[in-house]
Amino acid sequence: MLQKIGFLPGFNKQLTPTGAEAQWQEGENVRFRYGTPEKIGGWSSLGDNKITGPTRYIHHMVNKESIKYSLIGTSRILYVYTGGVFYDIHPLVNPSGTAISNAFSTTNGSATVTLTFGVAHGFKAGDIILFGAVSTFSSITNSNFGSSDFCDKKFMVTTVPSATTITITMPSNETGSGASTSGGITYYRYYHVGPAEQIGVYGWGISQWGGTVSTPQTTTLNGALNNDAFGTGGSGTSITVTSTSGFPTTGTNYIQVGTEEISYTGVSGNDFTGITRAVRGTTRAAHSNGATVTDYSSYVGWGQAAASTDTVADPGLWTIDNLGSTAIALICNGAVFEWDADLTNAPTTRATVVTGAPTASRDMVVSTPDRHLVLFGTETTIGNTGTQDDMFIRFSSQEDINTWAPTAINSAGTQRLAAGSKIMGAKLGKSAIYVWTDTSLFTMRFVGTPFTFAYDQVGTNCGLIGKNAAIEVDGAAYWMSENGFFRYTGSLQSLPCLVEDYVYDDINKSGNQQIYCGLNNLFGEVMWFYPTASSNVNDRCVIYNYLDSTSQRQIWYTNANSLFQRTAWVDSATFGLPHASAYDAGDDASYDVVGNTDGITYYYEHETGVNQVRLGTISAIPANILSGDFDITQDQRQGVTMRGDGEYMMRVSRFIPDFLSQAGNTVVELDLRNFPNETAASSSLGPFTITSSTKFQSCRARGRSVAVKISNTAVDSNWKMGTFRLDVHAGGRR
Repeated sequence: MLQKIGFLPGFNKQLTPTGAEAQWQEGENVRFRYGTPEKIGGWSSLGDNKITGPTRYIHHMVNKESIKYSLIGTSRILYVYTGGVFYDIHPLVNPSGTAISNAFSTTNGSATVTLTFGVAHGFKAGDIILFGAVSTFSSITNSNFGSSDFCDKKFMVTTVPSATTITITMPSNETGSGASTSGGITYYRYYHVGPAEQIGVYGWGISQWGGTVSTPQTTTLNGALNNDAFGTGGSGTSITVTSTSGFPTTGTNYIQVGTEEISYTGVSGNDFTGITRAVRGTTRAAHSNGATVTDYSSYVGWGQAAASTDTVADPGLWTIDNLGSTAIALICNGAVFEWDADLTNAPTTRATVVTGAPTASRDMVVSTPDRHLVLFGTETTIGNTGTQDDMFIRFSSQEDINTWAPTAINSAGTQRLAAGSKIMGAKLGKSAIYVWTDTSLFTMRFVGTPFTFAYDQVGTNCGLIGKNAAIEVDGAAYWMSENGFFRYTGSLQSLPCLVEDYVYDDINKSGNQQIYCGLNNLFGEVMWFYPTASSNVNDRCVIYNYLDSTSQRQIWYTNANSLFQRTAWVDSATFGLPHASAYDAGDDASYDVVGNTDGITYYYEHETGVNQVRLGTISAIPANILSGDFDITQDQRQGVTMRGDGEYMMRVSRFIPDFLSQAGNTVVELDLRNFPNETAASSSLGPFTITSSTKFQSCRARGRSVAVKISNTAVDSNWKMGTFRLDVHAGGRR
């Protein structure tokens, strides 16, 4: 007899295929609408080229002339996209440029070029250096490299041998005899962002958490440390102290100055040698002469410190927002910048540092409609990065991003939160700013004078897993914590999730700061892109359909297809369709920036067509979905065969497909099992190719349980499923 085979929307990965009867089990590149599955929409790359490094944040805005802009922050560079073109608007440390002479050294047969500066340069490996115009270049003696190889080009710094030298890598080797410190040029230094990937792990037992220092030895600095990568006086790799007596002298050891930890590999007199600044997840800062230096090499007791190889270096992260037509961009744990979208030449104008603002902050929100710039995890003393406090909030005066010191005639102010050890992130909501620490949720509401903002702790044991792992939708906040998904709509709710174990049993929590939550409001989807345990980059996505979910059924599904790996996502409100970024760690490594080792980003427009179009190349988006197993029983009184408990074997002689729409061919498989632990076998005569004109399909299938799989792999194929029917008969008990 013919039976309809309807399945509940969403995936259930918490149960076995047998336990997930009448439910969908898994799939790729599918979504649910109106209770039934369909293939997701396609995407097409935008822009005239690819951009350097993985994208970590995307923000859309419109200026007063209704020109649309997309600001894109990567691990190295801040771009703006408009009119089909990417423009580099990254802020410069030295906007006027710095001239250097006798700067170039090369070696025959090597692609490495060493640049020598007269003073400490401040570069880190991976930073970007831009060389000036031809007019600033003087020839390099004994080298085949000339002005066209350097002028108006960006390079990634390969190594930093010393405080006054860096190396860059050319696309080809030196064929001349080699230059020995000759030639000159004007250069520009890009503000440092961070590495392409996150390394290490946050959590219990990391660094000093819960541990104690055994026989803590202290001394004082004999000379100041600058906020740079170098030692005493801003040069070299040594730190001079009053005395090194009692400090470890062999192996890699650690000292702490202020809140910054510094490693060293040797001791020479009163110098710690071979230093590395800002290790074990701490932030580099300036320290005055006479500051206390503490031995942090040894820990004992509960929460014992992990080795330095187990600690975290956050990836290069951004937060971007806008105050009217002024874009505001924050480098995580760095400075805040502004960019005027109303300028006639805005796309070719670089962002500049916000004067008067703190110089080290974790996150940022532009509060509306009151128009305050709010910084989170920021400095208690403005301009002193050594005072950065992970729980400290500072906001500017109303409509004035340059005024931060509170007075009786402005609305600037500060607040320190108490619950948690670190502000993880913040999002602007309809009626409040949501602020997450690693343990709790706070709301921050504008109340006017005299306090400006009111703060309420509205959730505990619900901290945010990563800076960008939350989003606000129509008055509801959704986020991912260390151990589950949450929603806040005036009260805290834990979201039941039928794919929770699938996510949390295979997630790389060392990559928590790479997790990105995006909204696809066209289909009512909140998506979290995250790295699995074996990956250092986002390679999987979990999706919550808030539009179709009910109190009885929360609809979740996942995507692990390699084509749908995204590092950042922004909704359709400005450009009409969602935009997202895909990262390729190895493709075209010399593109945009010479010597780039961070890979590149493809920038996509989503929900367009049914294929992937990448720089003009069309690829199919394969889609598939697999049901749980279902079985039958027989009503002995009426002789009716129906879904049941598997008492009878079943015979399926045909099925009648039903698609709401179909383009191209779709493949249907019937997977058979006699026992739950058996490997499913495809039915005889199958798989079956179904066209839009297929009325029914004869088959030969016999088993105690049957699962249905629907898939496509061809270009231009698409489908929306209806209600299938199977011709099912009881076939005995064995």
